[in-house]
Amino acid sequence: MGSENTTPQTLQEVILYFSEPHTCVEFMARMRWGSEGPACPRCEGKRLSFLQTRLMWKCLDCQKQFSVKVNSVFEDSPLGLDKWLCAMWMISNCRNGVSSYEISRDIQISRKSAWFMLQRIRHAMHTGTFEKLSGHVEADETFIGGKARFMHQDKRAEKITGTGGKGKTAVMGILERGRDGKPGKVRTKVIDSRKKKALQAEVRQHLEAGSALYTAP
Repeated sequence: MGSENTTPQTLQEVILYFSEPHTCVEFMARMRWGSEGPACPRCEGKRLSFLQTRLMWKCLDCQKQFSVKVNSVFEDSPLGLDKWLCAMWMISNCRNGVSSYEISRDIQISRKSAWFMLQRIRHAMHTGTFEKLSGHVEADETFIGGKARFMHQDKRAEKITGTGGKGKTAVMGILERGRDGKPGKVRTKVIDSRKKKALQAEVRQHLEAGSALYTAP
C-alpha cells in the first residue's frame, strides 16, 4: 500500500485510500502478479496495453481484454474493489473476528452482500490465493470418519454392512492437474450435502469458467 508512513491504519483511512479506482487496481495487481506484472489469462502473453479509461488490460497477442478481477473470487461480483479491499482489511485486522453485520454497516452494503464477501474472503485466506483453479480439474466427494473406526474389527463387520454415510462427514476434494512442469493444486472442504445443487455451487466457486472438469461416474 505504499511506504510505512502512508499505510492506512484505521478503517476510515482504508476507505479513503481505496476510494480511488486506480489505487485499487494497482494494489490488486501487485497482490496477484507481483513484480512480474500481469499476464493474459487466456494465452499467458506478456505484451499488454493498459486501458486507462476502462482500468483493464488488452493482450496484444490474442487481442482479448481482462481486468484484475478475472479468474478470482471477485470476478462475478458487481461490488467494486473499494468495497472488497475494505472488507479484506476488516477481516484481517480484527483480532476477535468480524461479522457480516459489521461489514454491512461499516462499508454500507447489504447484509446479503456482506455475508457473500465474508465467505469468499475467508476461503481465499484459507487457501492462500484469490485465484480459481483452472485447466484440467478433477472433483469428487466421499465420507470420512464415523464411529466405525473406534470399533473392534469383528464388531465393525457386524455393524457396518453397506457404504452409507451414517455417522460420517461428507468431504469434497478438487484437484487441478499439474501442467508445464508446475505441481498440481488440491482443495478440500467439508460439505453439508452431496446433492447436485450443493456440489455444483462448490464447483462454480472454485473453478474458472471454461475449465475441463472430470468427475466420478
